[in-house]
Amino acid sequence: MVAKIIDGKELSKKILEDVKKKIQQNNQKPGLAIVLVGNNPASEIYVGLKEKKSKELGINCERYDLDELISEEELLNRVDELNQKKDIHGIVVQLPLPQHINDELVVNSVLPHKDVDGFTPVNQGNLVNDNNMLVPATARACIELIKSTGTEIKGKNAVIIGRSKIVGKPVFLLLLQENATATICHSKTKNIAKHTKNADILIAACGVPKLVKKDMVKEGAIVIDVGINRTDEGIVGDVDYENVKEVAGHITPVPGGVGPMTIALLLDNILQAMELHK
Repeated sequence: MVAKIIDGKELSKKILEDVKKKIQQNNQKPGLAIVLVGNNPASEIYVGLKEKKSKELGINCERYDLDELISEEELLNRVDELNQKKDIHGIVVQLPLPQHINDELVVNSVLPHKDVDGFTPVNQGNLVNDNNMLVPATARACIELIKSTGTEIKGKNAVIIGRSKIVGKPVFLLLLQENATATICHSKTKNIAKHTKNADILIAACGVPKLVKKDMVKEGAIVIDVGINRTDEGIVGDVDYENVKEVAGHITPVPGGVGPMTIALLLDNILQAMELHK
């Protein structure tokens, strides 16, 4: 068996086309503010991509490049200013922030209905209560990629490696909403392979290059690789792709899988945020 490749680039194009069409049909253009503090090279790439795609779709994108030495108070004041701007429907504070700034404090200062990343306690709590107001885009991407295979999620055993509030926990909750039997594994889990071998759906989101090996994967499983790890051999995922694709039924590549879908669904979140303003 050789796995079918789940093409995130192609799927994301369809989502972006749909978002663009909705924007063209709307009397009001959505507004996005992206806040970048310092000059982290990876963050520069992500922000540039979000800005470029936003403008291509007709979203008014305002980018704020702030000095790395900005104080926490100054940054909070800047976020508050954006909270008050009526033409800004979504705010993205690019993470990570410099060490002298409390990431959580700044992220939590974004108004929940402008929190297109879905990271605030209100939006995380909404997800727990099955009220998907604004859901983290990467978590949404995982679910959409699984559904694109035509496989019904209901009743399946799903295992997530990683418990971050950006991916692991929200994906867990979304899988429960889809009536999967979901399990989260993490760095303190004993014998992870015992769990992964039983997974019909396996989502790797732990940030460890090629952690998931061929002998950890159930034959025919859907494998979603969220990892983006920079190594001497280039960018690799959390899954040993070349070997795992020999046993998996479907698998996402890195790059070209979850990444493009995350960008597309973040932009879709901006449309949803604009609706919340009405």
